Amino acid sequence: MLYTRKGDTGTTGTFGCNQRMSKSSLIAEALGSLDEVNSFLGVVKVCSADKDFILINQNFLEIVQTVQQNLFIIQAELAGTPMSITEEKVAELEKLTDTAEKEMPPIRTFFISGGTELASLFDVSRTMARRAERRVVAVQEEGLVKVGQYTLAYLNRLSSLLYALARLSNHKCGINESAPQYK
Repeated sequence: MLYTRKGDTGTTGTFGCNQRMSKSSLIAEALGSLDEVNSFLGVVKVCSADKDFILINQNFLEIVQTVQQNLFIIQAELAGTPMSITEEKVAELEKLTDTAEKEMPPIRTFFISGGTELASLFDVSRTMARRAERRVVAVQEEGLVKVGQYTLAYLNRLSSLLYALARLSNHKCGINESAPQYK
């Protein structure tokens, strides 16, 4: 059944926990923000499926799929399970980002989002990932959930990877990046 009626009074529960919390709580906000990123990455994944873009022997679709799986681990962690992101998962994001950077001109300024559809979608997912990161930081700062040692690092690297993939999408299509004019 897709509905339980348990949330009709503005409360929700988390996986494996029979306690209810307000849907406006910091934990619910963090979980919702992570869910938004994951759902939007589904759109990115579909739009990257017809591209033949490879980074470290993985196509963009596979990279996004792995990120989505890892976001589920972070959501489970916030919901109170013993799951957590590992140092290896953070290192994988760093390796992907570093490799992408080597394929492009160095960053000398901010860039205006756009270029290709895929780059634009990666940019939107980057901003959503930053928001989710802020929400998870708030949960940790309030002491509501103990966040694993590498979770915040993963979320921080994720937005860097998504930015690199946006730039790389444009670069692979021969699209030049546009800097803001500040006029």
